[in-house]
Amino acid sequence: MKKVFLFLGVSAFVLASCVGNPEGKKAETTDGVEVAEISGTELVVNAAESTVEWTGKKVSGQHHGTVDITSGALVVEGDQLIGGQFVIDLNTINDLDMEGEFKEKLEAHLKSDDFFDVANHPEAKFEITGVTPSSEEGVLVVSGNLTIRGVTKNITFDAHVAELSETSANVKADFNIAREDWGVNYAGQADDLISKEINFKIALVAGN
Repeated sequence: MKKVFLFLGVSAFVLASCVGNPEGKKAETTDGVEVAEISGTELVVNAAESTVEWTGKKVSGQHHGTVDITSGALVVEGDQLIGGQFVIDLNTINDLDMEGEFKEKLEAHLKSDDFFDVANHPEAKFEITGVTPSSEEGVLVVSGNLTIRGVTKNITFDAHVAELSETSANVKADFNIAREDWGVNYAGQADDLISKEINFKIALVAGN
């Protein structure tokens, strides 16, 4: 009987540890770098038309939602993206797969010190530090400083360009980050662990 209970206990631990990450390619992550001064045409990010979607997984399922962009700009030179930045209001973290009390509790938890510590760090920011062409048509390799919870790391990911000129831009990206790199260390419940990575899908629409 003891062997049966031991087996069940080990099995439960193994299952609790088997949590995969959300679908998406992990961004290459290094320490933050200095942002060089640039000059070009500034396109203001349309916060109402631009979106940031997030997805996190746990053993028992996953959650997804949105968070609002408050401001930003992309800097272009001809039809080339050369810089830019945008700011996210973490007070707007919104879950889309739950309703009522459970939705409110999840959103409050995500804003707490267990996750994004919104009371002390209400904003997240991304600032481009480099852009290079990819071998794939319509794709750029973008690097930039991502600041969350007061921690700045430089990430590199692929960005898909739908439109890019001196008057308008439409750029999308889909990537994962390892949340612990930014001090988001909450592991979850012992029997319902949370994935180490978060997926972000970002769509920026900008113009002048």
